[in-house]
Amino acid sequence: MTAPAVDTVPVRLGERSYEVRVGQGLIARAGAEIAPLLRRKRVAIVTEETVGALHLAPLRAALAEAGLAAEALVLPPGEGTKSWSHFERTVEWLLESRIERSDMVVALGGGVIGDLVGFAAAVMRRGVRFVQIPTSLLAQVDSSVGGKTGINTRQGKNLVGAFHQPSLVLADIDALDTLPARDFLAGYGEVVKYGLLGDARYFEWLETHGPALARGDKALRQEAVRHAVAMKAGIVERDETEQGERALLNLGHTFGHALENATGYSDRLLHGEGVAIGCLLAFDLSARLGLCAQEAPERVAAHLATMGMTRRLRDIPGDLPGREALIALMAQDKKVQDGRMRFILARGIGESFVTSNVPRDALAALLDEALGAA
Repeated sequence: MTAPAVDTVPVRLGERSYEVRVGQGLIARAGAEIAPLLRRKRVAIVTEETVGALHLAPLRAALAEAGLAAEALVLPPGEGTKSWSHFERTVEWLLESRIERSDMVVALGGGVIGDLVGFAAAVMRRGVRFVQIPTSLLAQVDSSVGGKTGINTRQGKNLVGAFHQPSLVLADIDALDTLPARDFLAGYGEVVKYGLLGDARYFEWLETHGPALARGDKALRQEAVRHAVAMKAGIVERDETEQGERALLNLGHTFGHALENATGYSDRLLHGEGVAIGCLLAFDLSARLGLCAQEAPERVAAHLATMGMTRRLRDIPGDLPGREALIALMAQDKKVQDGRMRFILARGIGESFVTSNVPRDALAALLDEALGAA
């Protein structure tokens, strides 16, 4: 039986160019994919406990089949791993493993591992190459592509990091079968974001195919990932270091990051859940400011509801801080410029833009209403 086709999406950045492969069975053929990039037959894998239990042995076998030796560091799971302590542990382990600039580090896991390992690779020996093998939907469509790496601090999310492009991304659609339903839907928050920020037809496609995609249709999953990656690749090619257009990829993130901070980067709120809530708040704020018709946020809310997703502040378990505390957390966002918060708002589905012109009273009223409904 012929294996399903693998889609290849190029990310064209001159000497930093690379390819994103999207398809089934990519972990099983990772050795053959990675070997041509190596000078010596040795890689270092960094993963986390949950992912490692599922995918580390198959990855090791694939690398061994290609004659590649591999050492592995297994970190704890969860957003808390994107910290100074685990960053230090990772860098020290790579140094102790005598990883050289011509070697390859493999990030096997979701967005937490990809961001942490990419940052470690960026600073170790002033830059070591790395491969992303994203195992979550969120990482496949977003964090594994584009070279943003970093860790969280007590002041906020992703405030310490670097731009460091991977040498290859292998997005294995089969890995999505191992995700709990909650994690898959959290990742879907980033998928929806792409339609909302710049492709109304993609959002319409998701409205039609989203439920079947969530139920496990692999062809639909592959197409959803391929399209999102292609969108991101195009934006990254035009604005690698987020001087302009790339900021649109942060739709929903100003709100979402503040909520993640407020919930202690815990399982109370997953990153993609914060993005989904943030996207809806951004559309609600846009409608409140007269930038888009009220039908737009209603349509977003309806699709998130159809998918059974976290979408309102009342969906977050436990107490949340008040409006002023949330605004203070939003003011720590890395997109703040000249002391002014920047928001990604919308004139309609697929028509987002960046602005600092958001009256504080409108933001306060939006949060009061959202917290009141909670």
